[in-house]
Amino acid sequence: MSLLESHQVAPPPASVAEQSVPLIFFDITWLHFPPIHQILFYEIPDVSKPHFLETLVPKLKESLSLTLKHFFPLAGNLVYPLNPDKKPVIRYQALDSVSVTVSESGDDFDYLVGNQARDADKFYDFIPQMAPIVDESDHKILQALALKITLFPGRGLSIGLASLHCIGDASSFESFFKSWASINKNGEDGEFPSPLFDRSVIKYDPGLDSVYWARVGKIPLPTLSSPVPTNRVRATYAFSPIEIKKLKVLILERIPGLDHVSSFVVMAAYVWSCLAKSVKSSEEENVLDDDDFEFFLFGVDLRPRINVPGNYFGNCLSYGLPKIRHQELVGDEGFFLAAQAMSEEIKKKVINNENILEGAMNWTSEIESSMPKSILAVTGSTRLDFYGTDFGWGKARKLEINSTDGGRYAVSLCKSGDCEGGLEVGMSLPKVIMDAFAVHFAEGMKGSL
Repeated sequence: MSLLESHQVAPPPASVAEQSVPLIFFDITWLHFPPIHQILFYEIPDVSKPHFLETLVPKLKESLSLTLKHFFPLAGNLVYPLNPDKKPVIRYQALDSVSVTVSESGDDFDYLVGNQARDADKFYDFIPQMAPIVDESDHKILQALALKITLFPGRGLSIGLASLHCIGDASSFESFFKSWASINKNGEDGEFPSPLFDRSVIKYDPGLDSVYWARVGKIPLPTLSSPVPTNRVRATYAFSPIEIKKLKVLILERIPGLDHVSSFVVMAAYVWSCLAKSVKSSEEENVLDDDDFEFFLFGVDLRPRINVPGNYFGNCLSYGLPKIRHQELVGDEGFFLAAQAMSEEIKKKVINNENILEGAMNWTSEIESSMPKSILAVTGSTRLDFYGTDFGWGKARKLEINSTDGGRYAVSLCKSGDCEGGLEVGMSLPKVIMDAFAVHFAEGMKGSL
């Protein structure tokens, strides 16, 4: 990996007024989580180093600057107060900017964009390092966003992102990427929804902000460095529309009348049961007692459920937390019982929960109570379409969400890049568990559920 250039990209001069965006309880929840790390790979046959440096990079910088005019908090910083009476904000000041690193790699592009198990550490070469936390007398300052653009001569390029999760959720960063891509491809006249940062569009008890801040304000901030070595491999598993339909039919044949057997339920139940069996068969992991509960944590985008505009930029997530006993999950009926638990949780927490924010005071404690136990978390959703992010070179060849390397068991989820109506799941696991998972995943798809 060779460093070619380093830049600071700001919105156009005098295009954005100095201002701050407050963090509300939705955002405060994520203050102490590791940064979001993700990479988009693009195949550009025969791309040369001169063309990359003289044409592609200058255009990406120009379009990024125009994009930051609309997404100005990403050029700013998180101001984290040491006084508990004050709350954190995202502050944008004149001359604030995003660091952009430009590099060249001799790594095998085709290996990196494959679906097979690959060394997870390899990918951190393509993710930018965030600036160190700055200590001031009464607050700390954290960089909001960093980017890294890497050339693979003759094959393509990658765009890596590192950002604070308290800035926004996956839907927010999808909108940023797609807006940047649209401006890069079509100019600022291209069609993209202008982001909305106004927190007042969310109707909630403002006392929640103080409650959430009181819970986390005294916790030391996490390191912003990458979790290398991860001692993991990364692999991608795809669900085609035909496979999703087949699994739905199997569930409804076994549990007639089960409500809400969606593509998400099918995917989640299948991955959950396969992983539980894989961990059990691994000699490196302690086997749970039969009566121990296993949990599955998933996010729920509340924008359409609490009448928040879809272009709202920030965090706007609730969650579901179905559970099932270990012996049931790893048994022959594990997939079906997991689907039932998932469906019932969605019905309880989402579909039949008209006043969903009324329970927000207890969200953190419920999730924390499951943490010492076995828990699988999913980031992303079936609606995310990062593969459709076209900077002018066509759709992305591969997406890697490396944030899942940090948790014990976590998966990423988005629309498939290979087939319409399909889903793609990114896994990060110790190799011995990944090997077992691959076997269970393939056997199930052959009909041996």
